[in-house]
Amino acid sequence: MTDENAAHKAKMQAVKAERTEMMKEKTVRKKGLVIVHTGNGKGKSSSAFGMVMRCIAHGMPCGVVQFIKGNWTTGEKKLLREKFAAECAFVVSGEGFTWDTQDRERDIAAARNGWEHAKQMIRDPEMRLVVLDEINIALRYDYLPIDEVVAFLRDEKPEMTHVVLTGRDAKPALIEIADLVTEMTEVKHPFASQGVVAQRGVEY
Repeated sequence: MTDENAAHKAKMQAVKAERTEMMKEKTVRKKGLVIVHTGNGKGKSSSAFGMVMRCIAHGMPCGVVQFIKGNWTTGEKKLLREKFAAECAFVVSGEGFTWDTQDRERDIAAARNGWEHAKQMIRDPEMRLVVLDEINIALRYDYLPIDEVVAFLRDEKPEMTHVVLTGRDAKPALIEIADLVTEMTEVKHPFASQGVVAQRGVEY
């Protein structure tokens, strides 16, 4: 064994020992999490749908309620509805971005409809994961009362159900009750730097 490899082995042994000691303090094996994906960077919904795929692979029933985006022909909606409808319920409640609809009352009604579907899914004892895609945008524009959403997640979400909420500008009250919050930071984006618009397979 070379000196370099021996030094590496000793270092990794120390890391392993430290991690083993740390894990002794981690006693909670299972817990339904409130997970928030927010920030200006790309990847919030993509990450959430990756979790959906994991759940399907593990035989865990899941559901998606898509706010705001409307009837876009997205890859995730096409795949889940055509190939995994039995494993994942998929509801579209939005009619498009607010600058497209230009009708606040319709946007509020669509968000309310989506939230009612979301509550039904979350209450379902069979559901293991529910993704509320772009709900943060609906909350940002006050299409839904943040206090109502927070109270429901805090008081009514079943103990073992995971709920993922995506979208920019997550409200502080939501971040406060969440178990896991990830902020996607935009470092570079082809739309801003090169004028490349959204593409199939990358953005939708």
